Amino acid sequence: MRILIGLIVVLAALMLYVRLAPTDSALWHKRPIATAPTDTLTAGSFLAARQITAPPAQVLEAVEKIALETPRTRLLAGSVAEGMMTFQTRSRLWGFPDQTTVAIDGDLLVIYGRLRFGQADLGVNKARVESWLTALGPLTEPL
Repeated sequence: MRILIGLIVVLAALMLYVRLAPTDSALWHKRPIATAPTDTLTAGSFLAARQITAPPAQVLEAVEKIALETPRTRLLAGSVAEGMMTFQTRSRLWGFPDQTTVAIDGDLLVIYGRLRFGQADLGVNKARVESWLTALGPLTEPL
């Protein structure tokens, strides 16, 4: 019984830490770099770059709207006027935070989603970035 109680206490402490640990936006709000349309998948992250077919501000406004409609997502740093925004999306059960930075670099929209804790995200960052790109529709050109 003590082992079970100890396990519950440890799990609760981990869950609280993940949900309550402060996020230093300066660590995450950095311009992602891409020089051409691309998809780059690494352990715990996904970067997509697409050529834009509309004015940069219009594309960023659309991304901001789509991102903020994504459940459990908030703007962490940046703005449309800055030309770069970083959003934080938390998983439903544990509240694991993922950071997604969106920026315009020349005629490219670059979206970079990555996890904060752990080493594998089970594909959630790729799925989120791809869903945002799909929702953008004609504002970007498919790869």
